[in-house]
Amino acid sequence: MARSREKLKAAPRTDFGSRSARRLRGEKLVPGVVYAGGEDARHFQAVERDVRMVLGAGQALFDLEVEGSKAVPVVLKESQHHPVKDVLQHIDLQEVKLDEAIHAEVAIELEGTEAAPGVKEGGVLEHVTREITVEALPTEIPERLVADVSEMQINDTVTLASIAAPEGVKFVAEELEEITIATLSPPRVEEEPEPELEEETELVGEEGEAPAAEEGGEGEGGDSGDSGGE
Repeated sequence: MARSREKLKAAPRTDFGSRSARRLRGEKLVPGVVYAGGEDARHFQAVERDVRMVLGAGQALFDLEVEGSKAVPVVLKESQHHPVKDVLQHIDLQEVKLDEAIHAEVAIELEGTEAAPGVKEGGVLEHVTREITVEALPTEIPERLVADVSEMQINDTVTLASIAAPEGVKFVAEELEEITIATLSPPRVEEEPEPELEEETELVGEEGEAPAAEEGGEGEGGDSGDSGGE
């Protein structure tokens, strides 16, 4: 947390509308907005590669430097991606004050999945909650939280209560025990068709065919016998 922050350099954006946004994306640029409390929002545009690099660094807090203005500390408020293509379409940032606590979403990762006894027995591990809201100073927001699942047995459940909040960080949740992080269910068994039903079907078919053959034979024999008598 004490390491230097990433910096995103951007240019002011003056053209708006869907046509302008399409033009920017065609030039590999991402339109964005930064909000700053009661002040007017500022629109900017940045190189998509640079945006992905900063967001991918894992830091919740980074600096935004719009050309012609000094760098300010910001956090990601929202990002929009193309529903099909892996294209970043828009980002919303929030300017923050380093001495005021804020709420932020932090990713939760599972550790020790392969070592869990229940997984070794064929159980199904499900990662239920993947991020949680925390309250902290912008400089104290953790990059990620880790849930240790290496001791999970089949039918075990890990909740948020099992994760220790880092110093200076508070989970924004009333009942930590009610927030499920991961579950380990018994192995899934595929049901096979019941053989008794198949056998019963075969028996019904055989019983139905025998009388028909016998009736046919008697009828033909009786007819020929009567003919011969005449």
